[in-house]
Amino acid sequence: MAKIRKNEKADNYLDYVPMHNDKLISTVDANGKVTVFVENAGTFNRLAQLLLKKPKISQIHLDEMGNFIWPLIDGKRSVYDIALLVKNRFGDAAEPLYGRLVQYMQTMEKYKFINMSKID
Repeated sequence: MAKIRKNEKADNYLDYVPMHNDKLISTVDANGKVTVFVENAGTFNRLAQLLLKKPKISQIHLDEMGNFIWPLIDGKRSVYDIALLVKNRFGDAAEPLYGRLVQYMQTMEKYKFINMSKID
């Protein structure tokens, strides 16, 4: 996300719409467990593959809440919309809901699992 200048109003992250990175492949098994496949590209990763036998593709297994959230990321629902569904599903176990969900989305964006766009 862009840095906020001193006199600018900060955007509300809940107004953003997440969408899966179309370069990633993910699967959902019969039990609803999500696996995201990430290619380990780049010079450092190539060296690690050759020297340390690291895999070319890593499999990322999401936790229970991540398994619930991943299919909701459809490019249509905002972070706020997803938060309401998470609250409905997990109740008090999701608290602190908004801070936790925003942090989760920021982490997913940082690792390029998702892209965020502002609601028009």
